[in-house]
Amino acid sequence: MKELTTIKEVLFNKFGYREFRNNQQAIIESILKKQDCFVLMPTGGGKSLCYQIPAMISNGVTIVISPLIALMKDQVDALRINGIDAAYLNSSLSSAQQSTVLEKLKQGKLKLLYIAPERLFSNDESFIKYLSTLKVSLFAIDEAHCISDWGHDFRPEYLQVKSIKKHFPEVPIIALTATADAQTRKDILEKLKLNQPKVFVSSFNRANISYKVALKNNAKGQLFDFLDQHKNDSGIIYTLSRNSAETLAQDLSINGFQALAYHAGLPNHQRAENQSRFLKDEVKIMVATIAFGMGINKSNVRFVVHMDMPKNIEGYYQETGRAGRDGLPSKALLFYSMGDLVKLRKFLEIEGNQAQTNVLLNKLNKMGDFCKSNGCRRKFLLNYFGENFPDTCGNCDFCLSTHEKTDITTIAQKALSAVVRLRENYGINYLVDFLKGAQSEKIKAEHKALKTYGVGKDLSKEEWQGYFNHLIQNNYLLQTSGTYPVVKLASKSKDVLQGIEKVYYFKKIEKREERKVTPEYESDLFDHLKRIRYRLAKEEEVPPYLIFSDATLVELSTYLPQNIEELTSIAGFGQVKIEKYGEKFLYAIRNYCKINNFSSRVKTRNSGFVRKAAPVIKNSTKNESLSFFRQGKSISEIAKLRGLSVNTVESHLAEMIYLGEIQLTELVSTEKIEVIRSTFQKHGSERLAPIKEVLGDNYTYAEIKAVQYYLKRTNKFNSN
Repeated sequence: MKELTTIKEVLFNKFGYREFRNNQQAIIESILKKQDCFVLMPTGGGKSLCYQIPAMISNGVTIVISPLIALMKDQVDALRINGIDAAYLNSSLSSAQQSTVLEKLKQGKLKLLYIAPERLFSNDESFIKYLSTLKVSLFAIDEAHCISDWGHDFRPEYLQVKSIKKHFPEVPIIALTATADAQTRKDILEKLKLNQPKVFVSSFNRANISYKVALKNNAKGQLFDFLDQHKNDSGIIYTLSRNSAETLAQDLSINGFQALAYHAGLPNHQRAENQSRFLKDEVKIMVATIAFGMGINKSNVRFVVHMDMPKNIEGYYQETGRAGRDGLPSKALLFYSMGDLVKLRKFLEIEGNQAQTNVLLNKLNKMGDFCKSNGCRRKFLLNYFGENFPDTCGNCDFCLSTHEKTDITTIAQKALSAVVRLRENYGINYLVDFLKGAQSEKIKAEHKALKTYGVGKDLSKEEWQGYFNHLIQNNYLLQTSGTYPVVKLASKSKDVLQGIEKVYYFKKIEKREERKVTPEYESDLFDHLKRIRYRLAKEEEVPPYLIFSDATLVELSTYLPQNIEELTSIAGFGQVKIEKYGEKFLYAIRNYCKINNFSSRVKTRNSGFVRKAAPVIKNSTKNESLSFFRQGKSISEIAKLRGLSVNTVESHLAEMIYLGEIQLTELVSTEKIEVIRSTFQKHGSERLAPIKEVLGDNYTYAEIKAVQYYLKRTNKFNSN
């Protein structure tokens, strides 16, 4: 094989992909220019390739700093399957094994070495001093949010990595994370002391994940109902306590589900065995505390369930991101109760550090707002991370339901009056008990004498809590932070109390069936290929997903390639894996086609990859326009049928580009795309008016907006 010289050649030959995603190419090119980089990219977005490809091309070894043993092993196994020399050093290796790794390192036989931060600087920094005698091409700091005490997973040992620049001032550093809000990003950059870093922030949108949040109402029964629909799927269930994890795993096993528990209280060998069985598809479900999963690359996890409210949105986002790493449709289900919020507040108190306590409590309150939100879940998540998103995504419980608009002005006035009467000194639970006329001794005697006491007896406690949350989220009331949040009046309160402004509530009244977006494929062949993959994985003693992802097997079962040339068009089949596994899979596919009188469908595909799950806006005027467009109607015909202007319909369809429902070339000619794109890049603005002024009358606002949405979707508006 000829020497790998270009990043595209490495991408295909070693990893089996023809095109880069997100900002991968720009990041790799920056590293090869010896520039420091900070990369914020969602789980499953391809962060690892950003340092693995430069490691393959550069002279020397890339040192990857990673927080978990399981993560290191997973990454190294995947690299070795692709024919890449990689190793790790950690406590799981014997002294002899560690000596072998060090000898390979000394001889220059390793391209990547994974280590924990504490090893890098242990024993008076002897190891990092040893590295200075070798040729180090790059330092990659994975899970970089662990260095920030503003982050959700602060690890003190990570603070040591800020000394890397002192020892290796000329070696580039890449810091990578999937979850960091603006404050955490700033803190990471300050602590690492990177040299004028290039900053790459990709979209947080995981379009293939469907989000659902539900109030606990016999949560175990709700869970069993959910799992009955996913009997053949692999998934992770998170609980808050070790005892809950073990008890639930036992209950699931008794009821016929393959499940194991994972938590920090289990013996090391038991944790390792349970994790290995899950990764190798020997069991379907892992019931775990948050001790499980960080950096786990199992790509065929189809669902993640939280049995309790997580402590913060960053953790929730990262944990749900373990579903659907292969891009196929997956689900995130969260059960919560108000009791979760109260319980977690007590756990987050840090004695002697009120500032850090407040950070954690504010993050918890945001998590509570997400659970109680009466709007699109995806929009809430992306807005939290500073990313704009349309009001509906078509792939969460809110957007997949219809809603009844109800005037709750009278209810709102009662709630606001209670806040006034109680002098803005109490939290939601006390206010609800006060409005319901509770006879509890917790309600002060003087409050029971007030006229507002008991005026809300007709509503349940849960309904009142929902209305208070709605009023807070829509700025009719304010809620303080801290361990015991208090409800106060807002600037909009007066107009509501005086009847000047009405308050509306959108009540979910019907659950719509979720859209099926998995490509049509030969399911019998898919199952057969999974069995072949499983046998190969057993032979190589690695998890099956490291051989090929489910997405690759879906492509094989969809397009039925018949020869090596056609196999190269399937994502995941690079030169290395074609040589190792190509004929085994082709033999199975040819036999299946012979039995069923099928032939290759490779030439029928519209693009280089199987179409992944892309949400569609449900229950909206935009979706109606899309429906007519898919029926072959022209834009002018749609406008006439719907009684709308042509510009309105064009705008509807342009927004569908962001969601992946329409290809850009279906709305804008190739020539115009390039001109509009270059104009955006030249003027560096997301605003349409200046772009329209430059382009002139030959370009419509709809065309410009279509390209704008495409650039957003493909992450071209990121800061550098």
